[in-house]
Amino acid sequence: MSLPAVLLAVGSTPSPSPSESQTPSVPSIQDAHESATQAASWVEQNWSTWLAIGLKVLLILVIAGVLRVVIRRAITKLIERMNRTAQAVDGTAIGGLLVNVERRRQRSQAIGSVLRSVASFLIMGTAALMVLSAFDINLAPLLASAGVAGVAIGFGARNLVTDFLSGVFMILEDQYGVGDSIDAGVASGEVIEVGLRVTKLRGDNGEIWYVRNGEVKRIGNLSQGWSTAGVDVTVRPSEDLDRVKAVLGEVGEAMSKEEPWNELLWGPIEVLGLDSVLLDSMVVRVSAKTMPGKSLTVERELRWRIKRAFDAADIRIVGRPVLPVEDTATADPTAGMSAPSAYSNTSSPQAQAATPLTPPSVTK
Repeated sequence: MSLPAVLLAVGSTPSPSPSESQTPSVPSIQDAHESATQAASWVEQNWSTWLAIGLKVLLILVIAGVLRVVIRRAITKLIERMNRTAQAVDGTAIGGLLVNVERRRQRSQAIGSVLRSVASFLIMGTAALMVLSAFDINLAPLLASAGVAGVAIGFGARNLVTDFLSGVFMILEDQYGVGDSIDAGVASGEVIEVGLRVTKLRGDNGEIWYVRNGEVKRIGNLSQGWSTAGVDVTVRPSEDLDRVKAVLGEVGEAMSKEEPWNELLWGPIEVLGLDSVLLDSMVVRVSAKTMPGKSLTVERELRWRIKRAFDAADIRIVGRPVLPVEDTATADPTAGMSAPSAYSNTSSPQAQAATPLTPPSVTK
């Protein structure tokens, strides 16, 4: 075909108008029917998978919820049982000696809170991972990211984690509780509140110490088991030891029969014997086993009774020996002075011999 014929053919082809190019094509009924058929076919092919995934997720959530409720109720009943055991002996002699209701209550509440939190975290965390795995989600990157985040948080908040873990083990092991007198190294006093992160102490002067559980390296509990009250009695070396022992025995026997000392004393007051013998005195040791934390009270009362009994028996209690004071009025004031030197007299031969010679005058 020649070039004029091609140009004529192009020129004769009608060009589309702008309105025709911008108007969207309307789908026909056949196209809509095909689309609906394809969607129905896709739903028909995948509805069983969706239903299986939904039922699996629902079953996981139901089991996790029921398990969480059952475990929390079991922990709550266990804590209530511990509290009822403490309240059953409250008001009795054994309860007053061995059980502190407030201490048991706070310890049981702390243990219950920790157990409930740990159980909820484990159950719900496992359920969340199972739900994600039901949707065919790759959990490897998620677990790796969680591990890295956990390590970073552990390094950043290591003091908080240390305090929390120390508090958990302290409560589980029952190292101390409310009402105990402890020596924590950094502070000492009576425990008034026990927490998972901080322990609150009341000092001897009334101050309140907030001690982080992670800072405590050693604990000295003065309120567990029993305490020992010891009194040292210093008498003259010329005293009759049998008489001193008899008086101390009478004091101990009388004190152990009176209230409230008969409850505070958990054993007889014993005279252990001579603790030391010196030239001007000798020390007799008296000891007794007491209720925890009551040793100082028993020691004060025992000293009071021993002093009164010794005064009645004409037994003298001595202390630090007093040195005799010299009479300064009759003392010679020159006794501590050395003899005068010959050089103190300027006219003495020694002083003149030591005088430097006068240099001769030089004339020009």
